Amino acid sequence: MTPLYLDAAATTPVRRAALEAAWPYLTGEFGNPSSTHEPGLRAAAALTDARTRVASVLGCRASEVVFTGGGTEGDNLAIKGVALGDPRGRHIVTAATEHEAVLESVDFLRRFHGFEVDFTPVDEHGLVTPEALLSVLRPDTTLVSLAYANNEIGTVQPIAELAEAAHGVGARFHTDAVQAAGRLPLEARRLGVDALSFSGHKVGAPKGSGALFLRGGMPVEPVLHGGGQERGRRSGTENVAFAVALATALEAAERERPHGEREPATADSDRDAFISAVLARVPGSRLTGHPERRIPGHASFAIDGVNGETVLLELQRRGVVASSGSACAAGRTEPSHVLTALGLPDDLASTAVRFSWTHTARADLDRAVDALVEAVTTVRRSVPA
Repeated sequence: MTPLYLDAAATTPVRRAALEAAWPYLTGEFGNPSSTHEPGLRAAAALTDARTRVASVLGCRASEVVFTGGGTEGDNLAIKGVALGDPRGRHIVTAATEHEAVLESVDFLRRFHGFEVDFTPVDEHGLVTPEALLSVLRPDTTLVSLAYANNEIGTVQPIAELAEAAHGVGARFHTDAVQAAGRLPLEARRLGVDALSFSGHKVGAPKGSGALFLRGGMPVEPVLHGGGQERGRRSGTENVAFAVALATALEAAERERPHGEREPATADSDRDAFISAVLARVPGSRLTGHPERRIPGHASFAIDGVNGETVLLELQRRGVVASSGSACAAGRTEPSHVLTALGLPDDLASTAVRFSWTHTARADLDRAVDALVEAVTTVRRSVPA
């Protein structure tokens, strides 16, 4: 039996259309887009077209799109670049539930550039309210960085309202939209953000691809220095093939994303049915993250009396692939920093199991619930009384 893959929050398979679009620029059309000869000009034209297509999804100008090597690089460039480009102060605000790429970038600025860091309060669902953010903003706050959607618990933040609160004190606002891409609207101007980063491999582009929206006219200090590509914001010969693949995959993901006011969207109703079934059939299970403000195709739980990694092994034996949280933290023994930030004790945080998917039939999700019930029962039976 083919394993049922329910770990889309970690990565997704590369789309065939993205591979086919990239192939010419990995083979015959191998020119350097900075070269002025014909092969280089053709590569530059392909890069410009890809940038325009990404900008269309982001609702911004093509000149505001920077191609990166993924979400981590995008976070680093947005946070370090914006904070150092034209700092109005030495104060940064983020949340303890952010991805390590954000937390480590902020900590770098604290350790090496003298920035002060405050963490906005989050509620038990990982939600940040404008009021909570306002409680830690200061007149000298230069940057706020809060994720659009959390990778471990799926909570979706009210980004437009949070950005407005940050702008009220003159701070700039960055959002890590890695988990939102292909699932939520990405129009940067409607969200009101100054920077927005995302990763290609979450929408069916190759790993090592990504893009960053940087609002035009905003001073940005580059993280990579060199030949001045990407309008001086990200030096290094551009990866034309991956840029083309990213544009192709992002457009496809955007077409597939539920639009308008259809309620309930199939993706949301399948998610909610899956969550309800787990909570009803797995004793001691509790949902982590917001019960309503969460991305489609995402369900995460803490389950009393089990070890999450052991449950995952039992799920694999039953043909279901899931995770305990962020793939970037896989293999670590300490509990999830996201779950402990929500107030969960360490022993409960270590029981986390996360399911995430894109195009999965309801029948397969029902199969996953059955497998989880069996897995948890097996693990509990193996624990000495």
